[in-house]
Amino acid sequence: MNKRLLFVDDDPMVLSGLRRALHGMCQTWEMNFVGSADAALQALETERYDAVVSDMRMPGMDGAQLLEQIKQRYPDVVRMILSGQSSREAIYRSIAPAHQFLSKPCDAQELTARLGQAFAMRDLLANQSLKTAISRLRSIPSLPTLYDEITAALRLESPSLDQIARIISKDVGMAAKILQLSNSAFVGASGRVSSLVHALSLIGTETVRTLVLSVHVFSQFEGKPRIRASLTALWDHSIEVASLAQRIASSEGCAKTMVEESFTAGLLHDIGKVVLLAETPGEYHEIFEAPPGTSKTREQERLGCTHAEVGAYLMSIWGLPFSLVHAVAFHHHPSESTEKEFSCLTAVHAAEVIICETAELRLNHDVKIDVNYLDRLGMREKELIWRGLQQSRVAGPTPEKQPATQ
Repeated sequence: MNKRLLFVDDDPMVLSGLRRALHGMCQTWEMNFVGSADAALQALETERYDAVVSDMRMPGMDGAQLLEQIKQRYPDVVRMILSGQSSREAIYRSIAPAHQFLSKPCDAQELTARLGQAFAMRDLLANQSLKTAISRLRSIPSLPTLYDEITAALRLESPSLDQIARIISKDVGMAAKILQLSNSAFVGASGRVSSLVHALSLIGTETVRTLVLSVHVFSQFEGKPRIRASLTALWDHSIEVASLAQRIASSEGCAKTMVEESFTAGLLHDIGKVVLLAETPGEYHEIFEAPPGTSKTREQERLGCTHAEVGAYLMSIWGLPFSLVHAVAFHHHPSESTEKEFSCLTAVHAAEVIICETAELRLNHDVKIDVNYLDRLGMREKELIWRGLQQSRVAGPTPEKQPATQ
């Protein structure tokens, strides 16, 4: 079924330009172009749309206000802001209702790629209620201790960007939100950003301070203690996988960008579990604590989807780079992807398997190394080397011999 898109702009010339630029997508998308927020809401009342792309500055109701109404009334719609010269205050207002923020004039190829990725991941997700819940998300709850830590650091007169980066690199929710913002025209970046350090350098300390303390882009988890305990275990697991994925990429002689991307992908690989624990705590907590070998089966049976699909969909509508979305979507079964060379998916899959086999608290009992995938990459022999990276880290340095007691 063709996707239906609604474009909103009070400038007829802009709409005409979009219509021409996207003419090549007419066989795939059904597109409607309207000149006001009121016209957009009327269109939504009569037809179902998969995405709305709105200008920010419009008379009467602006783009942020329009998308906020759409978020409340039609929460499963993908929402994007197009903006030229908008005030900082207007941009901040658009962060909550918009999934992505793109600059004008709009690059048709970029817009097509971003929407195509979001639609592809959404089509994988069969559970409609989860699609709606994910689309409504403004942020992913952080652990209270890390939330308190980041807010305390940002209240200092001159917070250190390195200190902020260290805190955010320990928190799945904060990392995802920072990457969402850095991969949009919000910071005027060109290209896709996969590194947390790069993302924070683009946004800047003062903007991060405003986003956290005034705009409240982060939130802390306030649920039941037993759910918080599960989230804490999940955070620890994610950091372990991220660290090992980073070492695996480094051992393969990868460029610095790939090494950093592997860490990020490892940190976010189970973001779907975080979303499910936060949004459906009662139901998903039973699945999360399922006996060995049953968690994925129970996800499919109870939810009609897996945590990998949930995480990939969220990341795709938030506009995160394809490589990260891909790694999250296929981290358990990379042979289902089309990859033919080492990537952050390779690093994360191997790290996940190794950590799950060696950790005291095993969150995934049914994860096995995808031999077919390693064979396709010609990297079967690397498995022992990668396992050695974790074994040497667990063992630690050999202690010096103490002199014999006389």
